[in-house]
Amino acid sequence: MSAPIEFMNGVSVSPDGSVTLPQEALSALGVGGGGRVALVVEGSTVRLENPAILAMKKFQREMAGEAERLGIMSDEDAMAVVKEFRGDYS
Repeated sequence: MSAPIEFMNGVSVSPDGSVTLPQEALSALGVGGGGRVALVVEGSTVRLENPAILAMKKFQREMAGEAERLGIMSDEDAMAVVKEFRGDYS
């Protein structure tokens, strides 16, 4: 992990609450101008994240242990579940 880049006085809030992020921050998030960012509030800290990555992390947390719970222990087991779901019993 690289060292954090801090923008101590480089980000201001407009009267309507808008914030313009520095290009370095947008690039680190993989977000272009006009894109969207997710805000994660933890106490007095607000963290910006790429919303697609944040959604995938949440999905992974929620699905943790589901394969084992369903008895899926191998690639073959996973393919059998997919075929069953699709109605493909060949």
